[in-house]
Amino acid sequence: MEETKKLTLLLGAGFSKWAADLPLGSQLFDFAVDPFGIREQNRLERLTKLKQDWNKRNPTGIAEQFIADVLLCEDVRSKKDVVWYVVRRLSEPYIWQEWHAGRVRRHVLMIDENRKWDRPGIRDVQKFIMQCGSKLCGIITLNYDLLVEYALGTKGFNYGKCNEVIHGRGPYPVSQWRNPIVLSGLLPVAKLHGSISWDANSKYTDGRRGLSGEALILAPTTEKKVPIGLQYQWMISSTILRRASRIVVFGFAFNDYDQAVLAHLTKEGQNIIDVAIIDVCSRKDAAIRIWPKARVQSFQPTSKGFDNFQKWLIGKGR
Repeated sequence: MEETKKLTLLLGAGFSKWAADLPLGSQLFDFAVDPFGIREQNRLERLTKLKQDWNKRNPTGIAEQFIADVLLCEDVRSKKDVVWYVVRRLSEPYIWQEWHAGRVRRHVLMIDENRKWDRPGIRDVQKFIMQCGSKLCGIITLNYDLLVEYALGTKGFNYGKCNEVIHGRGPYPVSQWRNPIVLSGLLPVAKLHGSISWDANSKYTDGRRGLSGEALILAPTTEKKVPIGLQYQWMISSTILRRASRIVVFGFAFNDYDQAVLAHLTKEGQNIIDVAIIDVCSRKDAAIRIWPKARVQSFQPTSKGFDNFQKWLIGKGR
């Protein structure tokens, strides 16, 4: 029966572009960050040259391949520079400078911070997730950013383990560092490509750890192997997909180079019977190749498109 059907969200770069104007892969290396101090300025200059040299060797190369090539190389400094830049670029709307304790300090937005509601995209993401309602059995995201976490808050989601403790502060400014932050929400969120708020050992309430170049992120390329630190996320994604009979794909391009994700969706999504695609470009043919037995509908991320999508959600859009 319709009311028993479970729904999942699959979010790609187009979702973050729609919500907060965060860059797509093709836009990622525009170097539109404001360096904080001479160290970051030096990093930005090194990375600019590294990317220019790579472009000369790979004139038709894509940003994802550049990231993968650097992360697989032996140059530790270049690896950290790339991770640092990706974190900075995706966090730029959520990092600012303010006067605190007698000097100018950099502040990175935390998951439960009240000031998040004034930052780009967070209210729109919350509204979109909430309209999916109680049928939502999980969210799978390929994005490194924290938009989903900001929108749901620590009481609204988990990374596969309910009541997991993460590092950092809670609601600013009244929280203290010694108070544990617990992900107590029941909704699982699987981040297949990692997060700007994770490193190899821990998860954090903001992207500050990644600013050192240590964030646990994975470039979506055909050569990639899932790091040990992300294997559990892929397991959680499998569980979410197996439970779902309906899926909303927002901003995922079904690119051929991301073969691991495509194979994952094909293998674990065999119970999917209804697919809604929200994208500026039609991805219907690609979705049918993944879910050949499903009914697939496409919606534009416009007011009219979202009206039609709402009808699909309640089972009246077929």
